[in-house]
Amino acid sequence: ANELRELEGRLEHKCTFCRHPTPRTTEECDRTLMKRVNANDPAAIRHLGNQLYNKGDYGSAYQHWTKAALLGDIEAHNLLSNLYREGKVVEK
Repeated sequence: ANELRELEGRLEHKCTFCRHPTPRTTEECDRTLMKRVNANDPAAIRHLGNQLYNKGDYGSAYQHWTKAALLGDIEAHNLLSNLYREGKVVEK
C-alpha cells in the first residue's frame, strides 16, 4: 500500500533499512553505506566489497566479502567462490 502511495506521489520514498528519505546525491549514498557498514550490516559490507572489486581492489573486496559471509550473507559466499575460481586473490 505504501509503495502505491509512493508511486502516486503522496509519500516520499524511504530507505528500507533506516526509514529515512532515500539519498539524492552520491555523497549521501556513500555516507549511508558507511553508516551501515559500521553497524556490521552484512549486505552493506558485501556491497562495499562489490564496489572495491569493480575498482580492481581484489584484496579489499576479499576481506569485505569474507566478513559479510561470516555475518551470514549467502551472496558473499558466492562472490568468494567466484574469486577463488578466478584466482584473483588466491591460487587457483
